[in-house]
Amino acid sequence: QLLRSLEDQGTSPYPSVHLALRLSTNHDLGKEKDHLNSPKTNEIESSLANGEPVLGRLALYPLALKASCHDINTLTFTVNHRNEYLLTLLKRLMEREKEHIVSTILSNRPLSNYYQSSLCMLALCVSGVRVKSHVSNKLTNGVEHGHIKQGDSDCINMLAMAGKALQCMKEFDAQVQEAALDKALDVIKQNAGQAVLVMTRPFSRSPKCLSGALLAMGSQVKGMQCCNENDSLFLEATTVQVTVLLNHTKVALKVEVVKLHSGPEVFFLNSFKSRMLASYEFIFEKENCFWGRFLSMVNGEWARQTDNRY
Repeated sequence: QLLRSLEDQGTSPYPSVHLALRLSTNHDLGKEKDHLNSPKTNEIESSLANGEPVLGRLALYPLALKASCHDINTLTFTVNHRNEYLLTLLKRLMEREKEHIVSTILSNRPLSNYYQSSLCMLALCVSGVRVKSHVSNKLTNGVEHGHIKQGDSDCINMLAMAGKALQCMKEFDAQVQEAALDKALDVIKQNAGQAVLVMTRPFSRSPKCLSGALLAMGSQVKGMQCCNENDSLFLEATTVQVTVLLNHTKVALKVEVVKLHSGPEVFFLNSFKSRMLASYEFIFEKENCFWGRFLSMVNGEWARQTDNRY
């Protein structure tokens, strides 16, 4: 399924898909090489210039390159009209994550989320860059004190990624506080049974979501040799069934907006966008994520982890 997703010309290449394919036992080395060489930096550089969240995507690049045995020490991105090494940029963004946790004492949330912060720590560790103890301590404390949650429940994929990052630091960083790290890893291992249950439930089959789940469960990238690989994976031809409709029918969708101090107002969806900006005082914004587009703001209220009010 992931290999077939590479043929979709309508989507930009995403490094987690390449990484998940590299963690497989069987490969299509030609397609993997083409996917890795596809232009990916423009989108991230544009996001950096606009101040948009980019940590997760950025952290995936060194992991994807490392999984293909590429040198990542010389890779640069253009930020504010100057070149900056990828690993240096990741360290700087990781500091911002730590500072946000410190500044939000009540919620103890990183600027992005614990999955992306853990992913960044893993990328730095795999690349041989030492993560400062005051940064990694925020992750161990988050695990130990139960801050890694989605709503009121433990978030299994975040815990799994945190476990991968902490395990990497334990194995390859002699200066970590091993007692605190082991305590956090024990907490994560206690949730391993939940991870098995989660994988038995239906979940999104989008390539980004699926590759992200495989990455959280997969083996370590560090130490991959990229030699004598099994190049036996290939795609079988698919038969597409085409249904010819006798005619086209337009479906009119109605939208009901309920205000706090007045009655509901109903109107057709095709007039929604133009009228909402004028008289209905109903404004929203959307963002893209692994699972598709979602509402990120309604009437000035943002859907942030720090203040989930809707």
